[in-house]
Amino acid sequence: MSPATKPETPPLGERELIVLMALLMSLQAFGIDAMLPALGDIASGFGAGGNDRQMVIGAYFLGAGIGAFFPGAFADKFGRRPVLFFGLTCYFVLSVACALATDFWTLIGFRLAQGLGAASLSVVPAAIVRDKVGGDRMARMMSLIMMIFLVVPIIAPGIGQLILLVASWRWIFGAMAVMSLIVGGWVWLRLPESLAPENAQDINVRTILVNMGTALTRRDSIGYVIGSALVFGSLFGFLNSSQQLIGESFGAGNYFALIFGAAVLGMVAANFTNSRIVERFGARRVSHTALIAFLLISCVQVWSSSRPDQTLWEFVPLLSLAMATMGFIGANFGSIAMQPFFHIAGAASSAQTSLRMITGAVLGSYIGNLYDGTALPLALAMLSCSILALIMVLFSERGKLFRRVNSGKPG
Repeated sequence: MSPATKPETPPLGERELIVLMALLMSLQAFGIDAMLPALGDIASGFGAGGNDRQMVIGAYFLGAGIGAFFPGAFADKFGRRPVLFFGLTCYFVLSVACALATDFWTLIGFRLAQGLGAASLSVVPAAIVRDKVGGDRMARMMSLIMMIFLVVPIIAPGIGQLILLVASWRWIFGAMAVMSLIVGGWVWLRLPESLAPENAQDINVRTILVNMGTALTRRDSIGYVIGSALVFGSLFGFLNSSQQLIGESFGAGNYFALIFGAAVLGMVAANFTNSRIVERFGARRVSHTALIAFLLISCVQVWSSSRPDQTLWEFVPLLSLAMATMGFIGANFGSIAMQPFFHIAGAASSAQTSLRMITGAVLGSYIGNLYDGTALPLALAMLSCSILALIMVLFSERGKLFRRVNSGKPG
């Protein structure tokens, strides 16, 4: 090579891919969790009463769920990169719009639109990973992605609270816009197109509907999609009501960021552990065990929260344990549900993500609105969701848990 020749940029390795996919997905988490400490300020500033403040979170969830129907089909036709850049642009523009909102319902409308436009940030990363690997290896990679992704919910409320110390809640949306520019630049410079030309799908309404219908009707997959939607619906219920629950019920609003981060820490540890054990034991064995553990912990949470003198230091450890089990459930359920759909990974990811997000958003809003000043409605919801999720998994597995299934060739 002559001195004048520019050295080639090294290809994207597995570690960089994992970090980049995690950061793309983390934009969604930051757009939710950084807002949590500001919900009280937003409600008082705009005169929103009761539980209406939860709509700042719920509208984004709902928009992301509805919007998730569309990116996969376009990603299967035009490639992963163009669809990602569309989502990043929407995220940036609507972050600025939210920062400039002049009334509560305009803000809610912008949040709904932001969720719709940025839905590809949740859909496309899973399709990119499925383009490259499958089976338990995909579950391992998704666990590592989730582990990095979950660092954001730990630190985002702290960032939001820190911004509130020096500026108004509008600057939290400014921070979101800046983050999207940074991550977008990294994608532009380093992420190659992962869709193989032979796997490109036509933009045909019938083809799209058939592909999505297939992704949502296979018995061995759909139970895991609905099961994860139910489990994470209860998590969304906590997110919606967390500021009121921690700040008002337990009177610990000044420590909200620390308490919220402590609760999420269990999910980080669980995803790291899952990445180390899932290829050895299999995604089904690990996630089925975690789901049963989630059900049992929910029973204890119901007992604890039904007592009139439940303390914060009883509530948080139990919640953290429950969220840790979700760390074993999320990546594994998602990987199992995607296994049959390598050649339509984009459409399958869209359909499954959309169903999970819409179900989770509606369920989370319902659970959040049940808030009555105690943790009991949340605990009962967690127990109900865990029972229903177990029934759905049993449906997909034809009544047999803990099986080891060989699968996962990327091509």
